[in-house]
Amino acid sequence: MRSEQELISQILHIANTNDLIRAVLLTGSRANPNAVKDRLMDFDVTYIVTQIDSFLRDKDWIDVFGERLILQMPEEMTIGEKDKCAFHYLMLLKDGNRIDLTVFPKDKMKTQFRKDSLSIVLLDKDEVFGELAPPSDSDYLINRPTEKEFLDCCNEFWWVSTYVAKGLCRKEITYAKQMMDIHVRAMFLKMIEWYVGTLTGFTVSFGKAGRRMKSQISPELYDKILSTYPDSDIDNNWKALFVMGALFDELTKEVAAAMNFLYNGDEAINVTGYLTEKYKASQTIDLH
Repeated sequence: MRSEQELISQILHIANTNDLIRAVLLTGSRANPNAVKDRLMDFDVTYIVTQIDSFLRDKDWIDVFGERLILQMPEEMTIGEKDKCAFHYLMLLKDGNRIDLTVFPKDKMKTQFRKDSLSIVLLDKDEVFGELAPPSDSDYLINRPTEKEFLDCCNEFWWVSTYVAKGLCRKEITYAKQMMDIHVRAMFLKMIEWYVGTLTGFTVSFGKAGRRMKSQISPELYDKILSTYPDSDIDNNWKALFVMGALFDELTKEVAAAMNFLYNGDEAINVTGYLTEKYKASQTIDLH
């Protein structure tokens, strides 16, 4: 596996020997002074270019980065989001390095380019970036919720929890797990994120999918959160749903108190009662 220095040197060599590449940015975790460095970090690189079409017509030019295990080009796929301005080459190389390369047209800089606080200018032939502030994760700090956002999060959590119960009652585990692991869990993680924000003055990053939460909350709370990730057993998913509901309600009260928000306790009481009723019925009644 090539070292960070070796790969950065190659990225810069490619740019320095191609007059159409006018600037190079390193963004993401490798630009983050607070990130714990490891070999799994992606190289998030942006080439600011003229004549962007020349980088898209013949895609073999990316072979210079090394042999690949797999390549993805989101803008040419039928699934996922697409960038209407830039083009992305996502490359996992055989040496284990991953490069997420963005090719961005220089003539769209003033109207379409969004600066990222986690950016290091590696090359700037035309001085289009000037003096950038030192990289920081300021764009990724936990946002303070509005009261409306808070209440909507609570409502969505409890509403979709009833869908989970329906799936579990019917023993439709794939449906139940999708409702819990995608929709309900998104609100659960959002509330944990806001809770961490109240503990830290909203000065830290929670990380994607809560990847940093382990160091931000108590070991006891973290272990309880982990217990909400069950297997495919119906009973275990019922248990996880009730644990998640109890934790969510507890954290909701903490966040509401810290932010001076209204708290609709009836939602938690009513839905928890409904879930309990459905669970008990599922133990004695065959719906089919």
